[in-house]
Amino acid sequence: MKKLVSLLLIVGVIGTFTGCGEKVASSEPASSNSEIEVSETVEETVEETESVEETETKTRDSITFATEGTYSPYSYHNEEGELVGFDVEVAKAVADKLGVEAKFTETQWDGIIAGLDAGKYDAIANQVSITDERKEKYLFSDPYTYVYGVVIVNGDNEDINSFEDLDGKDVSLTITSNWAKLAESYGGKIVSTNGFSESIQLVLEGRADATVNDNVTFLDFKASQPDANAKIVATSEEATESAILIRKEDADLQKDINEALGELRADGTLSAIAEKYFGEDITVAH
Repeated sequence: MKKLVSLLLIVGVIGTFTGCGEKVASSEPASSNSEIEVSETVEETVEETESVEETETKTRDSITFATEGTYSPYSYHNEEGELVGFDVEVAKAVADKLGVEAKFTETQWDGIIAGLDAGKYDAIANQVSITDERKEKYLFSDPYTYVYGVVIVNGDNEDINSFEDLDGKDVSLTITSNWAKLAESYGGKIVSTNGFSESIQLVLEGRADATVNDNVTFLDFKASQPDANAKIVATSEEATESAILIRKEDADLQKDINEALGELRADGTLSAIAEKYFGEDITVAH
């Protein structure tokens, strides 16, 4: 019995040392493999994090732009009823550069910025003038339009020949537009309208003394209605810059749009779109 107990103790001791030997022998490779796996996992995680950072602003599959749809030649419907225009094509070109679809929501100017605030669309492509007041609350893309303000009156009007002459006169404009602020700065009394078509019609009918808008909009109007009894009597010295308007919190979208606009400017696309609609390049300051 004592021999049996002694034998069992010896076997147990040998077994214990053998087991420890196996654990020690295998512990180094296990530790080494573990380090490799952790290292590879960290590298993969870093790569995945970098990939997410690089594509974070590209995850959207579309950008919805707000536009009036009644503001020729920037945003209007052609004879087939399709939404076309300078701003529409620029927005489509930007989206194409970003590899996403351009979608459009048509709305009247007076409510277009409120709609952006409400999250009804991602951005506004509708000749939004860059102002210090707007920059306090919103982000702008880089400017892609440089236009000059003009005073437009009925062809028979001889009383208004300058911006200063707007003092005390009825000026038909969308009340929240930058042009309305300009007219008011000269003492003009704003007659509220829903867009240029209505504004110029009031002037033609004698229900307003003048309207103020950009030079290319009027030139486009005269090209389509050469017999319209309206004329330009004054032009601003400085250009008004227009850009795509974006919510303050969408800095990533602003960055993407600016990159796209930069490429479109470099490859001549912006100039080509401008030439198509205006016969000259309005995407650069003169």
